[in-house]
Amino acid sequence: MATATMIDGKNFAARLRTGIAAQVAQLKTSHDLTPGLAVVLVGEDPASQIYVRNKGLQAQEAGMNSFQHRLPATTTQAELLARIADLNADPAVHGILVQLPLPTQIDSHAIIEAIAVAKDVDGFHPVNAGLLATGGDAMVPCTPLGCLMLLKAYAGDLIGQRAVVLGRSNIVGKPMAALLLREHCTVTIAHSRTRDLAEECRRADILVAAVGQAQMVKGDWLKPGATVIDVGMNRIPTPDGKGRLAGDVDFASALAVAGAMTPVPGGVGPMTIACLLLNTLTAASRQHGIPVSEILPTAD
Repeated sequence: MATATMIDGKNFAARLRTGIAAQVAQLKTSHDLTPGLAVVLVGEDPASQIYVRNKGLQAQEAGMNSFQHRLPATTTQAELLARIADLNADPAVHGILVQLPLPTQIDSHAIIEAIAVAKDVDGFHPVNAGLLATGGDAMVPCTPLGCLMLLKAYAGDLIGQRAVVLGRSNIVGKPMAALLLREHCTVTIAHSRTRDLAEECRRADILVAAVGQAQMVKGDWLKPGATVIDVGMNRIPTPDGKGRLAGDVDFASALAVAGAMTPVPGGVGPMTIACLLLNTLTAASRQHGIPVSEILPTAD
């Protein structure tokens, strides 16, 4: 029985970070410019603390400046807005990321909109969303950008392929669809209320699953040979009580049908932070009028 090619996101992301580090070193030498990433964490959520620490470490490993701002959970919206205003005005900071979720007293939409568009390395600002939708030079959300890079490496020529994006969030689903349209795919956005959802998925040469329901997509939902990008990150129970991570795709049943697919963990996840670094490099270059060279590792 044939099995799908595994898309090793961890290895791909490591090679992407190597390319980013080389361009950072070149910026330092040729323009005396060190990209700077500021990450703001409000509160003490354990998972967010791990994410922030990893982002800072990987930024430093790539030769960037890492600025971490840890604020108490009691921080007011006005205080956070003041901190963002300071970072917007700081020439050493080229990218700003405010770790989500935020405490309930803070309106996350107001915070996202307060970040300077040019420094919005999360790609969540409405202006960047609009630029992406209309074909402009947007800062692209990190997870969809990582998914697209994997597809370019593993799915062959994307032009004309039928892509189904399962999920319609502002963070993954909608920008993913816009990116695939930009690559001349024929794109369908499906979701939990789509009629005959399994049948829609079966039409896809490319399926990006980002619906947030563990193992929802079964192997018989897939077109034989399809490229499957599983964005899901769900914790499911195990007999020992510790639980384990699972994607939105039922990995075991999909393995015999898909042509190539990402595992969970080790697929899309590592690409998200790598693309955050890529966005920071891009932001620093654009802010100084320096041309940005594409970095796209090949498949293993």
